[in-house]
Amino acid sequence: MFRVTDRPLNLQELVDFVTDPEAGAIATFIGTTRNNNEGRRVIALDYDAYPDMAEKELRRIGDEANKKWQLCRMAIVHRTGPVQITQASVMIAVSSAHREAAFGACRFAIEEIKKTVPIWKKELYEGGELWIGTQSGQPLTGKLPR
Repeated sequence: MFRVTDRPLNLQELVDFVTDPEAGAIATFIGTTRNNNEGRRVIALDYDAYPDMAEKELRRIGDEANKKWQLCRMAIVHRTGPVQITQASVMIAVSSAHREAAFGACRFAIEEIKKTVPIWKKELYEGGELWIGTQSGQPLTGKLPR
């Protein structure tokens, strides 16, 4: 399951999808909207995407993770549109025979999503808004302009 959606995300749906009788481990990751960034009070995030290309890239990440860790199953779902404080923007679930593979694949997936998937994030904060990430010319790990 590799999907981009404008609906709220459901972790149980992903866990059910990756549950496998050969799996001894299921690891999950949930990325949520926090209420601050770089000294600004964040009100919400707003995501935009190129859905067909984003889903293709999510599948590529899943295929690459499976080659590295021999997974049972993997699911990645990313939200678009407004995402309020504490709500989930992205969920990843991975099942594998052993926990090291499941944890490794979750970490790999979120790092790759940030680098390569055509999903863009706008931060809505008190007093304005700002696109975050490489599409704005700002590095993902750099300081935001004030």
